[in-house]
Amino acid sequence: MRTHDWQIRLIQLLAVPGLLIAYYLWLYHEGYIISSCTVTNFFDCGRVSGPTAQYASLGPIPVALIGMAGYAAIFLAIWLADFVVLLDDYLPEVVVGLTSLALIFTLFLKSLEIFVIGVICQYCLYSAIIIAIMFILAISYLISTRRASKAEEQSGTHSLAVD
Repeated sequence: MRTHDWQIRLIQLLAVPGLLIAYYLWLYHEGYIISSCTVTNFFDCGRVSGPTAQYASLGPIPVALIGMAGYAAIFLAIWLADFVVLLDDYLPEVVVGLTSLALIFTLFLKSLEIFVIGVICQYCLYSAIIIAIMFILAISYLISTRRASKAEEQSGTHSLAVD
């Protein structure tokens, strides 16, 4: 494991609770479970992601299902990079791209919750926090891999000049 790989492994680890939260919200949206979300003037998962929530789906696709797919894609991209050299070469860019899309989608959903629906789903908020942390880690990973590449190039160039 390279010294700058801790960020990518943490992103992969964070994808697991994110996937579980999205799965829970999908089960709730489909009516398989009753939410344990606190209902107050500020929090109400039912109005945000419940079975009858107006904005809980994009067309026929539940938002929670999109979240599950996103978390799974991030996890699998990192996992596959261990086996596919080409993906490993571009992993920093791929993960920044995936987490950027996830962050943009999350910010869109949060703005709907705050400005249109008027309440927040606390489980959706946990998911948003996970996505934000994953995005920050992805940027950090991209920067550290580029620094490591530059350092390797400089040390390789320097050793050639000495020879």
